Amino acid sequence: MGSTASARNGTWRNWGGTVSARPAREVAPASVDELAAVLRRAAEDGLPVKAVGSGHSFTSIAATDGVLIRPDLLTGIRDIDREAGTVTVEAGTPLRRLNVALAREGLSLTNMGDIMEQTVSGATSTGTHGTGRDSASIAAQIKGLELVTADGTVLTCSEKENPDVFAAARISLGALGVVTAVTFAVEPVFLLTAREEPMPFDRVCAEFDQLHAENEHFEFYWFPHTGNTTTKRNNRSAGPERPVPRLKGWIEDEFLSNGVFQAVNWVGRAVPASIPAIAQISSKALSARTYTDIPYKVFTSPRRVRFVEMEYAVPREALVETLRELKAMIDRSRLRITFPVEVRTAPSDDITLSTASGRDTAYIAVHMFKGTPYQGYFTAAERVFTAHEGRPHWGKIHTRDAEYFSRVYPRFTEFTALRDRLDPERRFRNDYLRRILGT
Repeated sequence: MGSTASARNGTWRNWGGTVSARPAREVAPASVDELAAVLRRAAEDGLPVKAVGSGHSFTSIAATDGVLIRPDLLTGIRDIDREAGTVTVEAGTPLRRLNVALAREGLSLTNMGDIMEQTVSGATSTGTHGTGRDSASIAAQIKGLELVTADGTVLTCSEKENPDVFAAARISLGALGVVTAVTFAVEPVFLLTAREEPMPFDRVCAEFDQLHAENEHFEFYWFPHTGNTTTKRNNRSAGPERPVPRLKGWIEDEFLSNGVFQAVNWVGRAVPASIPAIAQISSKALSARTYTDIPYKVFTSPRRVRFVEMEYAVPREALVETLRELKAMIDRSRLRITFPVEVRTAPSDDITLSTASGRDTAYIAVHMFKGTPYQGYFTAAERVFTAHEGRPHWGKIHTRDAEYFSRVYPRFTEFTALRDRLDPERRFRNDYLRRILGT
């Protein structure tokens, strides 16, 4: 958990401050055997069980009043198989530690999200992703996993072993068991050149298909109340390494993106009428820059300003239309938004409840500063997203339920049938799973 989620006087809270829970007991098993014993004892006591990661989900996906399993002792790399191009890592390992350890070994994941605070199993179980034309979410890079089911059985899953479980458990939502180890495909470490530059909103929309096709990793941030975006393209590079100079990096990533941005949000929260004027300044604060570095130093960046987030996956061909509708909704509303809207992509994958399952996908993420009323904005945005069969990120705020998911996920019943088989007593139940998967 570390500094990301907190526990005080027996209360567990998530990073975004949106969820708190008071578990009956907390345990930190140091081995798979200890974990299996914890599950058997919980069954004897009739208590539900939830494993938590770093608390970076905004939903109550990990909340429980039963047994809370902390991942702190299930960390570290178990095995590196250079021939197979895989690394097996304990589920509680933070992504930051995994990325640093891999780099030391001259290895890297192919793609990753934009922060590294989460645990390996927390990030994969909720479908955490970055942006990519050809490479998909972190879960889509999984080659095998170890899952302890409700009765304490340890299942090893891959395309060859328990393939039906493997298809679903890569993004398991914590509903099928406790993931204890994950085997990722890795490759020799490589260099990425990042090119960040401002671009008008209308131009990004007009050229989106081309920008997506021409870049391995393309994403952009649109600043509401403006016609401005910041675009980012990451492509493999032969080098040489040209990292962002330390002082320049501190000014841009820490001071502007975190420090000043925090202050801007405080002002916006106090005087909402000032937000459109501030947005014009914010959207032009970061100048164009190009740098070359190893993947995790390019893909990820610090996020110290606390926020609340909703993100929806829409079919990629519907992105521009959806985004224009979102902009029109904000423009005609009285909403005042300080956070940029983030747009990323992923290719179709074959994971049962992946947001990119069976379709090429674009992601639109909306954020609000922690402590500001976000419901009005998120409700209106959600209306736009669901009109395009949007699929919400499992770890971010949304109001959808099982009835909706059964319509937008063709393989929804495949997942619920597997859950019936692996957890018939609903040992891993909580209110969130009841809502999204049904009873």
